[in-house]
Amino acid sequence: MKRKTVIIAVAGIVVIVIGARLGLPALLNFLGLHPPYQGQRYMLPQAKALIICTSHDRLGENGDLTGVFGSELTAPYYEFSDGRMIVDVASIKGGKIPIDPMSFKWFLKSAYDIRYLADPELQHKVENSLLIDDVDFTNYDIVYLAGGRGAAYDLGFSAVLGRKISEAYAAGKVVGGVCHGPLGLLLARDENGRPLVEGRRMTAVTDKQVQELKITITPQHPEHELRAAGARFECQTAFRDIFANHSVVDDRIVTGQNQNAGAEVANKMMMTAGGIRR
Repeated sequence: MKRKTVIIAVAGIVVIVIGARLGLPALLNFLGLHPPYQGQRYMLPQAKALIICTSHDRLGENGDLTGVFGSELTAPYYEFSDGRMIVDVASIKGGKIPIDPMSFKWFLKSAYDIRYLADPELQHKVENSLLIDDVDFTNYDIVYLAGGRGAAYDLGFSAVLGRKISEAYAAGKVVGGVCHGPLGLLLARDENGRPLVEGRRMTAVTDKQVQELKITITPQHPEHELRAAGARFECQTAFRDIFANHSVVDDRIVTGQNQNAGAEVANKMMMTAGGIRR
């Protein structure tokens, strides 16, 4: 009888563990994290996309590991490549791109992340990213800026990135990004020498989400910085903004609010660049 009770107890624990393992990701997805993209998909055969990521891997000097948020790299990459684009990956310092370990936790990783973890080709690109200094942005039809907390430390401070984004936009290319990624537009200028973001409808991670996730330690907060630079900031909200989603197209600038917008922004960038419906 005692043995039977123990077996039942162990079986119950196993059921609870399995249920949590399967149920928590589904619950988070239901609430709005990494929603399945249900919009129109586009393709841009033989065109080129450049994905730019942070090279910063710590919160502060000795804080938690950080970097690019996984799905903000993987979702656009696979949407671009499935849209028959040639996709390169670059970063501020070149070489290995740090990926925020939190983004690949079992309850947070997306279907795109799972695909990445079985994809040696993209893994090689992430381990050996191009140095932005060596890349001619005007050779690309789309320049996409991935976010993540690491981006708050380098994208918005890179004069090289600002200059190259300016050149790409002046050459008629589509630029943009999601979450902290739009910080990389702050030092860019339009053809009249004015800040590229000034007067533009834009979105990015909200001050509310920064507060909710307790990441005020980062040196730049996208909503605050974009508003200060004259952008017409807009967003959606939820009981926690990590579950909100929004994207904006303003001329050839396409931005997304957070990690939920990667696939949406990628397809809107292809559409803006003249893509055809899939």
